[in-house]
Formats: sequence, C-alpha cells, structure tokens
Amino acid sequence: MSLQAGSSSYFLFAAAVFLLYWMAAASRLARLAVILLANYFFCARFGLIYLWLIPACSTADYLLGLGLMRWRHAAVRRALVLLSVAINLSLLLGSRHAASAWGWTLPLGLSFYTFQALTYTLDLYRRDAEGTYSLLAYLSAVSFFPTLQAGPITRVAELVGQFAKQRPLTRTEGGRAFFLIALGLLKKALLADYLADNLVNRVFDTPNLYSGAEALLAVYAYSLQLYFDFSGYTDIARGTAALLGIQLPINFDRPYLAANLTEFWRRWHLSFSNWLRDYLYFSLPGGRTKAMPYVNLVVTMLLGGLWHGLTGTFAVWGLLHGFGLAATRFYQARRGRHRAPVPAWRRGAAILATYHFVCLTWIFFRAGSLANAGQILSRIASLTPGLENVTPLFGGILLLGAAAMLVRKSWYTRAMEGFANSPFLVHGAALALVAAALQLLGGQGSAPFVYSRF
Repeated sequence: MSLQAGSSSYFLFAAAVFLLYWMAAASRLARLAVILLANYFFCARFGLIYLWLIPACSTADYLLGLGLMRWRHAAVRRALVLLSVAINLSLLLGSRHAASAWGWTLPLGLSFYTFQALTYTLDLYRRDAEGTYSLLAYLSAVSFFPTLQAGPITRVAELVGQFAKQRPLTRTEGGRAFFLIALGLLKKALLADYLADNLVNRVFDTPNLYSGAEALLAVYAYSLQLYFDFSGYTDIARGTAALLGIQLPINFDRPYLAANLTEFWRRWHLSFSNWLRDYLYFSLPGGRTKAMPYVNLVVTMLLGGLWHGLTGTFAVWGLLHGFGLAATRFYQARRGRHRAPVPAWRRGAAILATYHFVCLTWIFFRAGSLANAGQILSRIASLTPGLENVTPLFGGILLLGAAAMLVRKSWYTRAMEGFANSPFLVHGAALALVAAALQLLGGQGSAPFVYSRF
C-alpha cells in the first residue's frame, strides 16, 4: 500500500520519521540518514523499482555536480549540464510515457523529482548556488519525501543548506505545522473532493446529460476543486517538513484575485511558474527582434502545458496561457511604467475577466480529450437553464469555497499565529475535531491528489 499524502498511513509514517529524526538531532549524519531512509521507504511503498531508479539518477546528478564544481572550462561545463538535462528528461518521459506504452504502471510520478533535481545542476552551471561534497546530503535533499509527489518544487541547494543546520522545533513552530496540516486536510476532503464527487466529475464524464447552467457551474466548481486540492497538498507538505525544521516555499497566494494573467502566475503554483521563468524562459534565445520575448512566453507556456501530459488538451491549455501572457505583457509595455491609480471598479472588472479566462483554460486542463472539451463548451453555449442536479449542500460548499478565496492574508496569519500560540491541548483537540469531521463527512475516502499523477 502506497503512502498517499493525507492518508492515515502517511501520517503514521510522518510521525515515525518525526520521532526518529529528533532522536538523532544531535548528529548531522544521523539526521541525514533518517531523512534518506524515510525518502526511500516512501518511494518503495509505491514500487520497488524506485529503490534503484531514483538513487541511480540522483547519484549521476551528484557526480555531474562535482564536475561542475571542479571544472571551469566552458565546453566541459556545458557537456556536464546537458548530460544532466538528458538524464532527467529521459527519466521524466520514460516513467510517464514509455512505461505506459510498454504496459508498465508507475504509480509515483517523477515530474516534481526531475524538476527539483535539475535546479541543482542548472544552478551550479550558472554559478547561482554552492554545491555539496556530501553524497548523503544531496541524496536526502533531492528526494525529500514531502515534496516528491507534488512539490512545492524546492531548489536542492537550499534544502542542502537547511539540512546542514540543526534548527530546534519550538512549540509555536510545531503549532504552525499542525495548522497547515489540518487546513490542508480540510481543503482536500471537505471542499475539493466534495465538489469533484458531486458535480465536476459527473459533468465532465457525461456532459450531454446536464444543462448549460450545470456545465458552467461545474467549471466554476472545478476551478475551486483544483485550487483546494493542490493548495491542500502543499499545506500538508509544508506542515510535514516544518515538523522536521525544514521550511518549504509558499506555492499559492489567492490566485483568483489576480487582475491579469501575469499577476495570476505570480500567485498560482509559484514554485512551478518560478521554475519555468528561471530555468526555461531565461534560457531561450532572446534574439534581436522585439517579438522574441513574446514568442518565448508562448513557447515556455506550451512546454509547461506539455509537461502535464503530451496531449492536445494540455497543449491548448499552455497555448492559451502563453498567448494570454504575451498579450498582457504587450499591453503593459504599451501603457508604460507611469500608470495612474486604478479605480476599485476597474480592478474588480479585471479580476472577474481574468478569472473567467482562467476558467476557460481549466476546461481543456480537466477534459479527457479535445472532443470532451468541445462538448463542455457546447453545453455552456446552449444556455439551457436548470439546476436539478445541484443540491443545496453543494451550493453551500461552493459558496464556502468562493468565500475562502476572499479571506484576507492578515486574517489567515492571525488565525495561524493564534492557533500556534495556543496550549498543546488545544492543538490536540483541534486535530481530533478535524479527524472526526473528515470521518463523518468524508467517509467515502479521499481521492488521490490531482497533481500527484503528473
């Protein structure tokens, strides 16, 4: 049985790692050994193939990193980093596409591992980070189990630096970690899974059985489902890492309140958008024409879409965002840097327009095929009324999810700090209530996280 993040087996595993890690806290080598064993045990629960696949690729990248730290000759360094890119892209494509073509089933996607691994060799090649001579530290960081399934993508050099320091876990920091874990569970089980099971999946599976109004509502519901599913996973990952004294980057910042696509990508899946910007967009040829930055935006987002899967739907999703970002950048360049203050009503209209464009792209992201996406769009365009398949409870959950998007960051921070500074008994009681609520309202079990399949 795999250790699906958010499951009871995952938390039993995390609790065991927590105890062993802090028992070994006095010794750096012992701490790293606990992390590495935990990483590989986590992988092995998905399949024994990972016990040789990930260590082999990680060791190769470590050796290439040593070469990049030692050699100064440009041609040699370029060859080393290209070899690292080839290894990781082969791992990514082979584990996802070749395996399925040959009839293999690899339940643990390696996309986030490969992106994280590439940060190390690319940073060393660009001299943007310091490497490590410790194989144990590198192996522990590159396969860190909280980030392995669905991120957030963390620079390996930063993780190595955090592993090198013994950071004590205070009661307040432990409270913040429990707050994140509880919040992530609530997002996943009580919001994301409910929206998916009670309308989204049904409409996308058989769109012709539903009215245009129900199809449109399903698209709105999917936008919230995807956000709460993915941000819920990130909260659990960040909370788990925090219990080990490791800080992972924030991945979401109220993305549906963005007033344009550029702002959206500064709020949505931040570790992925930053990776695309830093390692892909900036690596593309700039050219001598003014059009090249816009072309590179489209190319970057197309490749970002195809990273999710080599399908027409993901290509369309990436192209829509690419052309949208290029148009936004062009408009901003024409307006210039000196801008008058934007009235509240104009920003509100811009937020609404941006949200609906993102929802349009989510149709292609969620649809099983271009034909399926066409059916959804056709049902919405039919403008047929009727909400017979929408229950009052579903409407209430949908409104709750929409309201949660409007919560101010200051309120969120105060809630977290208030919980973190509460007595330990309050922490325990709150977690027990969350567990009871999940058992009562999410009794059918939690579905896998959406991004764990990428």
